Amino acid sequence: MSDETLPAPDATTAGAAPPLPPLRLKRHEERRLAAGHLWVFSNEVDTGATPLTAFAPGDLCAVLSDRDRFLGYAYVNPHSLIAARILSRDAGFRPGPSLLVHRLRVALALRERLYEAPCYRLVHGESDLLPGLVVDRYDDVLVVQIATAGMEAQREGIVAALDKVVRPRAIVFKNDGGARELEGLAKYVAAAKGDLPERLVVREAGLEFHVPFEGAQKTGWFYDQAANRRQFLPMLRGAGRVLDVFSYAGGWAVPAARAGAQVTCVDASAAALEAAAANASANGVAVQTLRGDAFTVLEQLHAAREKFDAVIVDPPAFIKRRKDAGKGEAAYRRLNQLAMQLLPRDGLLVSCSCSYHLEPDALLDGLQKAGRHLGRFVQVIASGGQSPDHPVHPAIPESRYLKAFLCRVTED
Repeated sequence: MSDETLPAPDATTAGAAPPLPPLRLKRHEERRLAAGHLWVFSNEVDTGATPLTAFAPGDLCAVLSDRDRFLGYAYVNPHSLIAARILSRDAGFRPGPSLLVHRLRVALALRERLYEAPCYRLVHGESDLLPGLVVDRYDDVLVVQIATAGMEAQREGIVAALDKVVRPRAIVFKNDGGARELEGLAKYVAAAKGDLPERLVVREAGLEFHVPFEGAQKTGWFYDQAANRRQFLPMLRGAGRVLDVFSYAGGWAVPAARAGAQVTCVDASAAALEAAAANASANGVAVQTLRGDAFTVLEQLHAAREKFDAVIVDPPAFIKRRKDAGKGEAAYRRLNQLAMQLLPRDGLLVSCSCSYHLEPDALLDGLQKAGRHLGRFVQVIASGGQSPDHPVHPAIPESRYLKAFLCRVTED
């Protein structure tokens, strides 16, 4: 797609608008922003010159250095540790409808270059220069999640821009995530265009999945794992029995079953297991389901002397805050150790973590220690991260969060 399809925002409205109030930083605090980061922390603000209390959550501002150098336009939340997030670095293009349309067109151009089917993450927050905004596309349905007061204040503009750029049948806000509480925002689920869908349709790797919208996790599907599924699953060829732990709606399980494996899904959610079984059936295969706490089920399977040629563990984030890293690392190690106990003398383990605060080397260290505890040898065959529709912002380490390893586990 040529650059001509990505017009810059219209500057005419910016010139007619009154100037935005300044948010001045302390001396030398602009260095991280100048390097490309988008966040302004509350302790970086010169509150003597520009008190944060002068702003309401969601207000727009012009971020300035202590020497009045323009650093960017941002939105503010005076009650949050991250006091401001940059939306634009061009003094001629302040935040508004035309900037939202421009950002969405740029984001859409990337996804259309990468994907044939319109099933992907359309907007990945900071990595698409729209901090606090996530948009997942399910063909002609867009599921939107807003995590910040600044984006909530632009909700109507977001809907109008999505309608203009994508022209979907439905735009749905699924604003029920825990991050909203940190911003002082209420949780809600509502349709901004069309009706709330009964189910979401996903097409991935030649298969079709249906996910009930009510009770769906996140926006409904874990698009971030698509690349890992595409890379790892062919390597499970020949695995007669596969155990998919935290299976959700069958993203790992169904293609494994289609490849000929006998698959068992484990999840605490009855609705998720029902969706996994239905998706398997719709794609011409069957899966067995086990409902329960993953750790308990793995212990029960080990006590029953069950063995699987491959085990997939794709848990939710065990570490949501840095201070929880110790307990979280222990949980990842225990989970993988329980999984290894179910492998025969020569088996495969897919181990994933979506915890940003768990470094890849820390997950590898946990895998190694789990193996040593059992007297097993762990070989890493392949590694992966989040899919390309979840791009990484090089200046923001938090945007790179997903780790995945395919391991061969043998006798020592």
